[in-house]
Amino acid sequence: MSAADKHPAEPTEPSHSVEVELKFDVEDDTPLPDWSGLPGVSSVGAAEPRALDAVYLDSDDLALAHAGYAVRRRTGGPDEGWHIKGPRDAEGGRVELHWPLGTDDTVPDAVADALAAVSVTSHLAPIARIRNQRTAYALCDAEGGVVAEFVDDRVVATDERDGVERTWREWEFELGPAAPGAADDRAALFGAADAAVRRAGGRPAASASKLARALGA
Repeated sequence: MSAADKHPAEPTEPSHSVEVELKFDVEDDTPLPDWSGLPGVSSVGAAEPRALDAVYLDSDDLALAHAGYAVRRRTGGPDEGWHIKGPRDAEGGRVELHWPLGTDDTVPDAVADALAAVSVTSHLAPIARIRNQRTAYALCDAEGGVVAEFVDDRVVATDERDGVERTWREWEFELGPAAPGAADDRAALFGAADAAVRRAGGRPAASASKLARALGA
């Protein structure tokens, strides 16, 4: 795939979100956490299975990864499409841009233009494929707003550079639209989530991202 290949008809304006999450490593048989003590959470939604398949791209020298960016084309789930994730900010958030899936796996114009804005204009090629059997749970407040989303991920990742395959299970706890806005309240929610995960047998993730783990980092 090359950023020079163009699709003029593709949408140019992405949707925009900020991902704020905790990541945990767990064993294959670790039981799910008990979320009953989380502040502001009144109910846990039904399990929602998602089959996700993502191909990550970068230049030969991993310029995107070294700059803190990741670009992928992912199928499956409510946000399938092209994504660019930026570096984490001081509060741990990560800006994510999202474009529609398109008609094939060629990098769309808009994605290539966004990458050029961060000075990554060289040829892009697949560096990893990550397949993920995800089960998602909405953690809701008394009014039904999503305070956070908890996902249980069983991952099969292939390093496309050398063909090495890695498998693991991990959990993510990501703030939702009804999450508290005040920093102290968010810290309390994250602290309670971390405590619930540790009681279940989880531990903080050893890798910062699935892509890093797929590449052996």
